Amino acid sequence: MNIEKTETTHQDGPPWKIVGRFPTFAEADMRRTKLSEEKDLQVKVRLLGTQAKPYFAVKTRTDPEAVEKAATRKKKNRKKK
Repeated sequence: MNIEKTETTHQDGPPWKIVGRFPTFAEADMRRTKLSEEKDLQVKVRLLGTQAKPYFAVKTRTDPEAVEKAATRKKKNRKKK
């Protein structure tokens, strides 16, 4: 029985940006649901801060697949000289 190992390379997507900081998860979740209605936008809530003073951060970024589609569309639209 011969098992081949395949290596896959990980590519990072667009960076996440913090759009709001909230003291409770409920407030952060309300903001997340409002933002998640937008097309091609990924939203997440993360617990950040120190143990003495934690907060919930709402982070967003454009969908990596949408970025790739836009880049390929841009390349196709270029005129050849």
